[in-house]
Amino acid sequence: MIRLAWAYMCDRPLTVGLNALLLGIAVATLVLLLQFATQAGERFERDARGIDLVVGAKGSPLQLVLSSVYHIDQPTGNIPLGELARLRADPGVGKAVPLALGDNFEGFRIVGSDSGLLDLYGARIAQGRAFARPSEVVLGADVARRTGAGLGQKFVGSHGLETDPDGEQGHDHAPFETVGILAPTGTALDRLIITSVESVWDVHGIAHDEHDDDHEGEAGHDHADHDDHDHDSEHHDEALQAEAPQPEITAILVRYRNAAAAMRLPTQINRQTALQAAAPAAEAARLLGLFGSVIEGARLFGWLLALSAGLSLFVALWSATRAREGDLALLRVMGATPGAVFGTILAEGLLIAAIGAVGGIALAHAAMAAASSAFPTISELGISALRFLPGEAVILGAALTIGLVAAAIPAIRIFRVDLAETLAKYS
Repeated sequence: MIRLAWAYMCDRPLTVGLNALLLGIAVATLVLLLQFATQAGERFERDARGIDLVVGAKGSPLQLVLSSVYHIDQPTGNIPLGELARLRADPGVGKAVPLALGDNFEGFRIVGSDSGLLDLYGARIAQGRAFARPSEVVLGADVARRTGAGLGQKFVGSHGLETDPDGEQGHDHAPFETVGILAPTGTALDRLIITSVESVWDVHGIAHDEHDDDHEGEAGHDHADHDDHDHDSEHHDEALQAEAPQPEITAILVRYRNAAAAMRLPTQINRQTALQAAAPAAEAARLLGLFGSVIEGARLFGWLLALSAGLSLFVALWSATRAREGDLALLRVMGATPGAVFGTILAEGLLIAAIGAVGGIALAHAAMAAASSAFPTISELGISALRFLPGEAVILGAALTIGLVAAAIPAIRIFRVDLAETLAKYS
């Protein structure tokens, strides 16, 4: 029965191929939508777990969350370092973790922070140790795997959060050294290079505590040697301090100590002119809501396309059955049961649907792999082309059902054929 159905399909490859292709495109569309909605939603939830609030410069709250939690957008700006101490002193704050962004290495972001960032994501060191001194870094699991970097390796970061194709903006004066590699966490941490905030300041020539102490010592010596120019020297020092970049950070990740802080802290922060507070959960829900209607519309289009493929398959099988009435009647005369002939037509529809469905699933995963390579944002979201979801089995089953239903009506027609009349017509 299967061999006969396959022989019939090989007799008209163009028609079979077009029907399988139409169904395959519909299946690929549905699988892509399922994969994107599921993996993106899971990734947003996983990356934001344990982070109740993000504090940063005024701007778009969504941009602040995307840049500081998911690391897939540009920061809204910098904020004064003193805001970190103020938040840590707040009784409603359980943890406040600083972030300092601005550089990358081969497209992977270099993030200045402290050990609290690793604790926030529950990360552990798989090789080496955590950073302890300036210029020491810990690599996320994906960074180590894709760059091939190992312990002790030194590298130079490039200015900006995007890869510099010309390589002209590297900070050659301040190389980083890899001292640790993180175990996979399944979060944005896997795609980051973690170092201290002081390391980021040093790379950009921003003076902080140690530098300020040295500067004050030099100023004191100058006053002792030049008593006649005290007033001018003070103004000169003040001018230098005004011109020198002041220590700043990009954002602060906050975890509440109690529920009362969730009601008070965002409103309190947003009243300030220089700061804003954004809740990752709310912004992620808003982002997915924006795409929700688009995804639903595309999903409806996919199912309509699948039904169109089923209708096309029905027409093709109906026409083929009418053209093969003589052959099928001859099979009946030679001893084939009506059930066997019925099963042959069903098998043909099922095989065409199976080819289209399996091909569509393969096409969807190939498209995901190509998109991850071509578009950094999709890669940064962590969309994996190697992951298969249970929903794909449902789509496969639905496609096979469409094939069976499309073949059922032409197959039922066989029972109504008069063998003597049909053989006389084709004799």
